[in-house]
Amino acid sequence: MDISGLTYNPDAQQVKVVDANYDNSKMSQQDFLKVLLADLKWQDPLEAEDISDFIDNTVKLEELQTYDDFETSVKQLLEANQSNALLTASSLIGKVVKYEGNQTYIQNGSGYAEIKLDSAADTVKINVLDSAGNVVDSETLYNLQGGVTYPISINNPSLPDGYYTVSVEATSNGNPVNATVLSQALITGVEKENDGSIVLSTSSFTIDDSKLVGIGG
Repeated sequence: MDISGLTYNPDAQQVKVVDANYDNSKMSQQDFLKVLLADLKWQDPLEAEDISDFIDNTVKLEELQTYDDFETSVKQLLEANQSNALLTASSLIGKVVKYEGNQTYIQNGSGYAEIKLDSAADTVKINVLDSAGNVVDSETLYNLQGGVTYPISINNPSLPDGYYTVSVEATSNGNPVNATVLSQALITGVEKENDGSIVLSTSSFTIDDSKLVGIGG
């Protein structure tokens, strides 16, 4: 049915009615422009409405969209960096790396580790233990300085290939001194955690990439 001046079109898009307290910043850019143009078109030229408040309220829309676009770009960049990090870490598979930890890899009876003391120590006892806790090698050093890296070589042809624990007991005038151990590990795989961090796998344990200090040995 047609009424003079009005035409009913069932295919036309329905008018969206919102509450009087509707937040204009939630409108899309297209809706904002439609409302603004309609407001300008139908207002009384002799009593023009001040639309500055309307524009001020809706300017947040552009700011929010800009922030959303920026946030999306950052997420995409982080995902790309994580993917690149995973690909880079995969090149370590089959290689020996140096990391912060006390499990060192021994192959053909030979192994290597390093120790660094927080402060000077007059006596430093180093034990190498197998998986059963048996001491398979030991060495005692004297008068070591703090903050200096000391290499530890392991040579015992009777040892089967695998990982061994490097235990350090350092003292100064009978008081314990903290020691950091750097060991070698053979990387067999890499994985990406849920938080995006990269984990290196060995045959016995995993190593967080933040603990990696060197490649080769």
